[in-house]
Amino acid sequence: MERKQCCVKLSVQPSRGLMDEKFIVRVQSVPPGFNLTVHALHHCEDGHSWEAYGHYTADATGTVNVSEDPSLGGTYSGVEPMGLLWSLRPVPGSKTGLRMRKMNVQTPMEVTLSVYQGHMTEGFVDQVPLASVLVERWYIAPGIRRIPVTEGGLTATLFLPPGPGPFPGVLDLWGGGGNLVEYRSALFACHGLASLALDYLTPKITKETGKMVDNEYIETAYRVLQQHPQVLGSSIAMLGLSFGTSVTLKMAVYSEVIKLRCAVCISGSHVQPVDGSLEQIMDFFHKNAANIRIDEKNQVIIRDLLLPIPTDPSFKVDVGRLQCPLLLVVGEDDQNWPAYESAMDMKEMMERAGNSHLLTVLSYPNAGHLIEPPYTPHARASNFIPINTRQKSRFIFRLGSCGQSQKLSRALTTVSVALCLFSGVSVGWGDGGTLSCSGRCLEEDAGLSEGKSVQHQKPSSYLFIQPVIKVITIRNRVANFTALR
Repeated sequence: MERKQCCVKLSVQPSRGLMDEKFIVRVQSVPPGFNLTVHALHHCEDGHSWEAYGHYTADATGTVNVSEDPSLGGTYSGVEPMGLLWSLRPVPGSKTGLRMRKMNVQTPMEVTLSVYQGHMTEGFVDQVPLASVLVERWYIAPGIRRIPVTEGGLTATLFLPPGPGPFPGVLDLWGGGGNLVEYRSALFACHGLASLALDYLTPKITKETGKMVDNEYIETAYRVLQQHPQVLGSSIAMLGLSFGTSVTLKMAVYSEVIKLRCAVCISGSHVQPVDGSLEQIMDFFHKNAANIRIDEKNQVIIRDLLLPIPTDPSFKVDVGRLQCPLLLVVGEDDQNWPAYESAMDMKEMMERAGNSHLLTVLSYPNAGHLIEPPYTPHARASNFIPINTRQKSRFIFRLGSCGQSQKLSRALTTVSVALCLFSGVSVGWGDGGTLSCSGRCLEEDAGLSEGKSVQHQKPSSYLFIQPVIKVITIRNRVANFTALR
């Protein structure tokens, strides 16, 4: 094989694309039956390196197609077209507690794909690959406009799709770690949504005054988005992850200013002091600090802080008053929040109030707290510094295996399409004018167009099936990299 090393061909199509876009990896011109390893290596912005690899055997034509052929071992197994991305893990010897997050969306995530002879599990840096290709994965496509926003004392970034609009808008809130996180909003803009990523826990005004912001800050962000000339002011959604769910539900129910077309809450809860400020809500969570569990590795499980779900209505957002559609996305193995228990309680509250037709629940067995953009590597546990305590700890996000929860990352596709459906807009997603989503068919099974409440059940042999539904007329055409390929 050494003499034919230069003849081995490794191709990736597309080699430059969006983070949520599938690629096809092929190895050609190797002997039939040849055992090889396809390896992925990524150097993060924080200086740490991540790798993934799969073991393959070439067919009778001397070809391996990662999209169709099963991996016989490695960091993933079976037919996993995107396993080289979602199964990325820190290289051996790395610092523990790492989590991969893109900080600068204006630069690509670069991944080097290489082919090695034999089925390797270690020592990749000591071997010469048979072939290598550099792949670029972007969170922001050509034509997307990234606009820093400081109006009204905000610390935020607005992402606008190409074209004049007007576009439906999304106010995007992350969780209790604070900071301005942009990569989800950038991807939303690539699919036709004007998205405002908002730092509401560590904004400039808080750093200057030492005081947490109040409801008015969130309402200011809503107004800025709503009044933008390229945003469809009557179609504004709000999306919250983790602690962002608390803020989203509070604003959706009680704010006199914020009138949402829909609300999406991922991995969070409605439990909070109804009349409390953001600071008081955070303090409330830790009144049950005795319920915090520490495992044998000194890792923290905090899901019991809000359990049992209170019966006192003054400690729960009254979702029975909601007047807009609500999508709850929860992982039943969430070790940070009692997201599943909270979703079931909200379901009961809305059934009693007579507005359960507005609720959709997507509940995924064996999935944990982190529900990220498609193909994002997840961490079972990660170092985390809560805003209220400023004490660094290693939090457990899930107890189950890594391989199962990775596929939940595609739930963000479901979320994005839900935002579009609720806004009356259809946006193309995926290959060939079709939409791929994790779980079951979005429109048919999840009932988003009818406001039904459903749960996704685990198939007997595979956690997430990947059906395809047709996308109707495209408006606000998505950005892509076609011109750059």
